Amino acid sequence: MGKKLESYLEEIGHFLPDPVERAEILNEIRSHVMEKATQKGEPMTEAALDVAIAAFGRPRQVAEKYLESKPIIAPSLQRHLFRYASLLFAIHLIFISAAVIFKERFLVFPFLFVPRLGIFEAVMYLPMAFLADFGLVALVLLIITRSGREIKLPWPKFAVDLGEVKAPALKTLTARIGMSIWSAIMLTLTAGAVHLFLKYQTLFLVKRGPGPFQPFLLSDPGQLLSLAVIIGLAAGTIVSFFKLFALPRRAAWWVNAFADAAALVLIGLVLGRPHADLFTLNLPEKLQGWSAKSLIVTLLLVALAIGYDLVVNLLRLGRRRLAK
Repeated sequence: MGKKLESYLEEIGHFLPDPVERAEILNEIRSHVMEKATQKGEPMTEAALDVAIAAFGRPRQVAEKYLESKPIIAPSLQRHLFRYASLLFAIHLIFISAAVIFKERFLVFPFLFVPRLGIFEAVMYLPMAFLADFGLVALVLLIITRSGREIKLPWPKFAVDLGEVKAPALKTLTARIGMSIWSAIMLTLTAGAVHLFLKYQTLFLVKRGPGPFQPFLLSDPGQLLSLAVIIGLAAGTIVSFFKLFALPRRAAWWVNAFADAAALVLIGLVLGRPHADLFTLNLPEKLQGWSAKSLIVTLLLVALAIGYDLVVNLLRLGRRRLAK
């Protein structure tokens, strides 16, 4: 009988992080269960113990009752989590750009390591860098919370606090009419882009002479970049309708985050191709090299902008979830 109770208590202990509190809580639960199993004044039996354990609840639910008033990160530090993660990621982004430009690796022990990266690797590295920065800041704040000490952290004043950004309310008739027109424009652009893609398998077309339109980029990069554009237009259309009908902003942030992530992957696949293997036109060697470099730089800037927007949306989603 004792083994069954100890096994139950051990499973509860898996969900209790603090070792000192864990022992106190488990002793308290042990006493309650044994008291309930013998409350009729009879000797404790295996059947009575089973009933008492079942009545006490599932291990995880029991542990959560004791942890309800003990947040992982102190409420006073929760705003610091996103502010510090944003600042660290901005620094990380500078080193990532330097690693691509100078073909060097950078090490700031023990907080930051950036290997030598190509353009494709850099684009794919951005989400992982943000997760690493977020996790590092969360770990430090968790340690501060668990220490119980009163530590005053500096508050970096830069950019705009996302928690204070509010979308303009569409209260006036003029605002609603304007948003309706914008939604219709976005829907038309998305439908037109889908139509062109289904007809030509690309959105990047060129017309030479009296003949029909022809793809400007080769099949694979043309399709990948076209899909990235369509995803962006579709996301913009959905978000505009969310604003028009006053739907939850959180849903719009999810749409933008998924669209940004998908577009980054598609652009990254294009950037990973040989730069000379992009165009369908037979351009002079110098012009083709200049065109390829211009396209790569443009895609890199677009990827950085999309990456920034992805981080912003993730911060918004994370902050709202943490607030709950």
